[in-house]
Parts: sequence; C-alpha cells; structure tokens
Amino acid sequence: MKFFPAAAQCLLVLAVSAAQNPPQAPQPPASPSQPASQQPAQPAPSGKVIFSRSTDENGQTTTEASPETKLAKAPVSTDEERQAVTFTAYDLDVHLRPAEHQIAARAQLTARNDGKTPLARIPLEISSTLNWERIRVADKDAAFEVATLNSDSDHTGQLHEAAIALSSPLAPGATIALDVTYSGIIEPSAQRLISVGAPEDAALHSDWDRIDTEFTGLRGFGNVAWYPISAPPVILGDGSRLFDEIGDQKSRMAPARFHLRLTAEFPHGQAPTIALINGHPVPLAVTDTETSGIEVSGVATAESQAAPLGFEAPSLFVAIRTLHPGANLTAFTRAEDDAWASSWTLAETPVTAFLQQWLGDKPRTQLTVLDLPDPNDAPYETGPLLVTAIKDADPEQLKFTLAHALTHVWLQSPQAPPQQAWLSEGIPYFVGTLWTEQQYGRARALEMLEGGRSALALAEPESPGQSPGQPLSSASTPAYYRTKAAYVFWMLRDIAGDDALSAALRTGPQSAADFEAALQKSAKSDLHWFFADWVDADRGLPDLSIESLFTSPQQGDNWLTAVHLSNSGYAGVDVPVIVRTDTISITQRVQIPAHGKTIARIPIHGRPVEVRVNDGSVPETNATVHVTKVGPASTSDSAKP
Repeated sequence: MKFFPAAAQCLLVLAVSAAQNPPQAPQPPASPSQPASQQPAQPAPSGKVIFSRSTDENGQTTTEASPETKLAKAPVSTDEERQAVTFTAYDLDVHLRPAEHQIAARAQLTARNDGKTPLARIPLEISSTLNWERIRVADKDAAFEVATLNSDSDHTGQLHEAAIALSSPLAPGATIALDVTYSGIIEPSAQRLISVGAPEDAALHSDWDRIDTEFTGLRGFGNVAWYPISAPPVILGDGSRLFDEIGDQKSRMAPARFHLRLTAEFPHGQAPTIALINGHPVPLAVTDTETSGIEVSGVATAESQAAPLGFEAPSLFVAIRTLHPGANLTAFTRAEDDAWASSWTLAETPVTAFLQQWLGDKPRTQLTVLDLPDPNDAPYETGPLLVTAIKDADPEQLKFTLAHALTHVWLQSPQAPPQQAWLSEGIPYFVGTLWTEQQYGRARALEMLEGGRSALALAEPESPGQSPGQPLSSASTPAYYRTKAAYVFWMLRDIAGDDALSAALRTGPQSAADFEAALQKSAKSDLHWFFADWVDADRGLPDLSIESLFTSPQQGDNWLTAVHLSNSGYAGVDVPVIVRTDTISITQRVQIPAHGKTIARIPIHGRPVEVRVNDGSVPETNATVHVTKVGPASTSDSAKP
C-alpha cells in the first residue's frame, strides 16, 4: 500500500449551471437524522456542462460527455451484476495519516452471488478520490479494469469501479474470498449536492465526511464509500432512489460480520482521544514522542470485535475531544464547546425518567454524543452514536433529540443479534412521538405522524396483487421502517394498551416474531390478524369512509348513533369512532376487515352533533380523519388531524 499526494488525485467533477433555482440540500438518511458534512470550499460552478447524468428506461445510469472531455473507460459491469454481489464478511486493516487526509487500506472480503445466474466478474466500488492498487482472488493476483462510475452514493458524485475478471464463473449462492488494497485521500466534498443546485454553504454543512487530525468522520454508503461496495449507481435527482438504495444496502449487509484494525499517525501533541467503529467506542493505544528528525511523531491503534453490522452502514470516527460523562450518555466535545456539555447531561435526567416508564430501568449500552467540527454541520446517527454539534440549544428540542437517541441504547445490546430495521428505527421514532404527546398533547404527536403519511401512501402498492410492497419485517425503505412502523406502534398501543405495549418493548425484541409473541403474551389477546396485515405482509393502507349514519333518541336525553362504515383497502384495521355532543364525547374502537363493512352503535347522553372516524392514528391512502356533522342538514367531510 502507498499514499498518493493530493496533487496526484485525478477527480472528474460535474459542473452545472449556477443559474438554476437551488432546491433545499437533500439530507442523507438514517435514524432520526442522517445528514452530512463540512469541507473546504469548492470552486464555484462555471456553468459549463462537462457531463450529464440520467437514468434510462431500464434503470441504468448513463453518462453523456461533452466532445472535449476525455472520460475514463466506460464501466463494463451491469446493475444486475452489482445487485447480485452481497458481502458476508469484512476484515479491514486501515491506516490513516490524518494530517495529509490520507487512507490506505487492505480489505479481505467474502462475497456471495445472490443473483440467478453465474457471475463472470465481480464489481467493486470505492470513492473516486481513492485508487485501487491490488486485487487478489484465491491468493492470486487478478486482472481488473477500473472505470469512473457516476453515483451519488458517494459525496463526490463518483466512484472508482473495479471489474474483477474471474477464472471461472461464480455460481448462484456460492461465495468467493477477495483480498484488495486501495489508498487515497478523503476531504470534504459537496460536489454531488452542488451539482443538483444546492446552495454551496448548505452543501458544505451536509457532506462533511473527511480525514483530518482534529476530526475524522467516515459515514459509509450514502455519504462516502471508504470501504468496498457493490451497488447500482444512483443519483439524487431520481426521486427517493438513493435513500431506497441506502436502505437496501443496509438490509443486505446486516448479517455481515465486520472486523477492523486501525492505525492512525498523528503529529506530536495531537493524539486522538476517541475512536468509534460502527458507532461503538473502541480503546485507543497511543504512543507519542518528542524525538526530532523522525517522520512519524505518534501512532494510535485500535481494533473492533468481529460482529454483525446490523442495519447500519460501516462507519469510522477518530477525533480529539474532551470527555464529559453522564448517567446514560458520554459527550465528547471540542474545547470551545465544553461549556455546553452540561446541558446534555442535564437534559437526559427527565428523558431517562420517561424512558424508564416505557422501556425499563436501565439502557443496554451507553449513548455516545460526538461534537461535530462546525456548529452548523448536520447531525448523523448510527446505533448508539449521535454525531451532532454540541452547542447552545433549546432545552425542549434537546430533550426530544435525546428521547429518540437514548431509545437506541435502551433497546439494543452490542452482544445481541441485530434488530430488524422496523424495530431498530421505528421504535425510536415512535418514542419521539410519545415524548411530544407528553409535552404538547396527542394532537401534536399525530401531526408528526401525518408529516410522513403522504410519502408512505405513495410508496404503498395500490393492491397486494399489483406489487408485494415491503412487509415491515423485511422493510428497507424509510417510509416503511420509520413512518409505517411508528403508525403500527401507535395502533398497537391503542388496541392493546400502554402497559401491554411497554411490557413487549422491554423485552428488546429482535424480530417481528419476537415482538408479536411478547405483545400477545402481555396483552392476553389474539393480535395475529393485525400482524398478518401490517407486519408480515404489505397489504397497503386502508381506505375508510362513513357510508351513512343514523341517530335516534332513547329514554330520557340518551341517544343512539349508528355509523355505517366501509373499508375499501386491503388491510384490516381497528379504528376509533368518536361521537360528540355539545358537551361530551365518547370513543369506541371498531374493527373493519379488508374490503369489509361494519356498523358502530354508540350510545351517548345528549343529542349528537358530530361523528369522527379515525383521529389520525391510523394511516390511510387519502384522508386520516373523517367527519360528519349531525343535524337537520348533515354533511360529511374528510380532513387531516
């Protein structure tokens, strides 16, 4: 392995017209937030198009070059080949020289062919600022071609793809061992965001991945490809495809075992104080010297235990920070932000009391909060790690952030098998809405859910026969594993009750089967119908309506309201029906099967003036609140909560 000076790095960049109306910078996804990075300012776009990127009707990303531009050899691998490769093991030796922004790595990989046909070659991709040096297959040097691939899964907007020719095709289901070395530099690059018209300043604070002495942050696929990947090219302008591909990569690699040995050189007196691999702190062994005339002043080493990745992209953080311990979190701050650390440790106290009510007395691990280099950098979360700017913040917003972040460490043990994505991501989002409910009421919490419902409705198939959609138990798209999952927990809460749901969550379920068994035990009721329609299969969303209603006076001032309901969707549902008078209201829950009808008969004291079906807690294809006014001229309406 060798290091290449920065001047030798050949980058092919995309320049677009600066006259475009700049959209808001896209935020790379993840858990409560998956954002981005700060970096040295890039030259302003000149307006000249060097090349353009587009996706053809078959979903292949293509490049069109201007006549005067000499592009590298066109990629020879296909999307089918890229999608067929699944990595089942990573064993990395990573050497950093942060002062020069350099990385050199050797990666021993196990790749499996998950396609339907034999593979004659294996495509491998890394960031375009890194260069392939050597690739060995079965202890023999292998021939490979390298091409530049345009993809926004890396912050530069490009990847260097090696197409490795195999001596014999890799059969479906078979695995192969690869031994690869690569090196180069990783500096902040907002090129992909600038290329779609994002304001430069916002882009710089979004794509902040870099190798530097004070802070090294490498977030992995979707931000920077610092380790070998194999994935179809995706571009930010193609709807949600980038974010869907990020989820798909995490899902496919979740069982993969990951092991990393780290060596970082540093100038004298600038030793790192914290290193995190895949969100978990690892012990640092530091050797520093004042001896003059030597090339390297200090060396820090660390090693992670081999463990399954879970639903996370491999990440690496090394930084010079000051430690501030709390009860359930440890904050690592820049020197200039030390004064703000106490606000985090103070904010965790009321949040801890809240989480204990729902999730149990103690977390399963410790939350790490790592201070970003710039106060305006966008936060990032992976498992038990929250990377964010530690600064003067609104106390209520800080508590909300911690309600989400601490839920991860309450539920997930580093020693336990990885949770399914809808549990590891959906439960923290759900708990965040519970915190909002406690502070501001149920209506505000349901407004949070409503904010993601339209995206979920667009993602859902119109019918199960049209598309299998994404069952929650195997979901890899944020609209499912975050938004739909949170709705599912809200519905189960209303059906089974707070105590039963809390008891099930305290078990730290790893899978849908674990959670269903725990909830049915605590609820002492049969919820199989619900899991069949909402978790184990994707039957889309219900589509409810009030077909008619009738009110009739009973003895005294009592009235009976009969509400005729229908569900034209493919998912059965348990929904609240609310009858109101001028002074009181009564809620009754009603179960409506898929493509079914039912009648809710609700007695109430006083003349009914309004009937509502659904309060926003059940996601529907269209409206999530249905309102009918009762009176001489009854009217029906559907509205958002």
